Amino acid sequence: MSRAIFGAVAPNHEAESAGTKAAKRIYPEVLEAMREIGTEISQHKPRKLTREMAERADVVVTMGCGDECPVIPGKRYIDWDLPDPKGRPLDEVRAIRDDIERRTRELAAELD
Repeated sequence: MSRAIFGAVAPNHEAESAGTKAAKRIYPEVLEAMREIGTEISQHKPRKLTREMAERADVVVTMGCGDECPVIPGKRYIDWDLPDPKGRPLDEVRAIRDDIERRTRELAAELD
């Protein structure tokens, strides 16, 4: 969700998305919540976060990964402590999506 939303609200910036425990597929409830805002992400595949990805980033936004995230000295980290949408009711996934969008807009404005 975060990569797709960031791409929509911050077209002058580039984003990658990965997780410390990458799922095998995008959860159906996430697909539905994103479709509701006109964003199709079914073609994307979850990826595992690597040290190389973190090294390339200007800002690493984590979502509660704690010690599992690669730590790059001098790199700027922001932690968005968000719940995993897996298995949650659609209304909760919508709330997570909307929270990601709000935070993403704030970050994009800061980066601009």
